[in-house]
Amino acid sequence: MTPDPTLRLFLALWPDDDTRAVLLAWQQAQSWPAGARLTRANDLHLTLHFLGQVPKALLPALKQALPAAGSPVILTLDHLDVWPNGVAVLRPEATPPTLLDLHAHLGDALKQLGLPLESRPYQPHITLARRARGLVPKAALPLRWTAQRYALVLSDHGYHPLQHYG
Repeated sequence: MTPDPTLRLFLALWPDDDTRAVLLAWQQAQSWPAGARLTRANDLHLTLHFLGQVPKALLPALKQALPAAGSPVILTLDHLDVWPNGVAVLRPEATPPTLLDLHAHLGDALKQLGLPLESRPYQPHITLARRARGLVPKAALPLRWTAQRYALVLSDHGYHPLQHYG
């Protein structure tokens, strides 16, 4: 008996072209250590919920159950950190209430479908690079991003938005 096919999925704020260009320019302005693996331009995003392996048969119900985005999320991304695992992230110093509301609202929709939620505290961030230990970050000019939409994204040899909500 073969197992049911699954898809590796997540929900994310998906940058518009102008925001993506600023993120990419900011990423490229850093002096990355040898061996750092930069996140590809088309893969830059801010994760809302990582769903992991979801049965493919559940995809239509998931697409239908996800609510439209509410109020725009206004983010100020102003801190570059390298986490102990070597992941370099750009993050807001303060998480805006509209982002926390969207995260909670989406979490409720996922729970209603019986999907498990991440147990770790939510830490909004954009991953700029992996294997970045030793990076001495250049001062970040705060990036102000007004996110009007989020996406259901397939992770399969890169990230592929399946549907946008906004």
